[in-house]
Amino acid sequence: MRLAPKVSRGSGMEVALYTVAGFVLGAVPFSLLVGKWLLHADVRDYGDGNPGAINAGKAGGWPVGLLAGALDYLKGALPVALAHYLSGVEGWNLVPVAIAPIAGHAFSPFLRFRGGKAIAATFGVWTGLTLYRGPVVLGLSLALFALLLDEDAWSAVLGMTGLLAYLLVAGYDGQFLAVWSGNMLIVLYKHQAELARGVRLKPWVLKALRRSA
Repeated sequence: MRLAPKVSRGSGMEVALYTVAGFVLGAVPFSLLVGKWLLHADVRDYGDGNPGAINAGKAGGWPVGLLAGALDYLKGALPVALAHYLSGVEGWNLVPVAIAPIAGHAFSPFLRFRGGKAIAATFGVWTGLTLYRGPVVLGLSLALFALLLDEDAWSAVLGMTGLLAYLLVAGYDGQFLAVWSGNMLIVLYKHQAELARGVRLKPWVLKALRRSA
């Protein structure tokens, strides 16, 4: 089901304002701020050093991680949803608006352009674009590969591939594929160090394969 027609709508000024606002909002390091406000700690000192919700959870438990993740999700969802549903920005004009929060989160100028990996913001953006459809498919794909693979980076990349398959099968227009492409490039860049280590299967998968061999 297409939520935006091929015709581009929305003035250039509206598109520019929502794009800039989305980037700035996306750049706000909510997970880092939540850690400082609630825990008086830097979440980058935990886990993989990423200023994201997972490390906020590792620093302060699941309530803190959930709050940080919700804020990172909303900064992706709000600018896209407001642009589309409030101001009527549609078609190809939605592409820069949708990519902006993800880029802001990943390359935050508030963190010397060393932002997070943008997964929560990605869920938010696809909510703004497709309501529940994109996030549900992405979430199920991520969960499946996280169950099989012992590397979060590959789970993220293959989860995004699952989202692409859904967009193609469901017949979404080219602007959605353009957003996916920009989104995927950012995900690949932010996970490049982990991806270079190669694909590793979960121990239970390896055991099952040995038993079946």
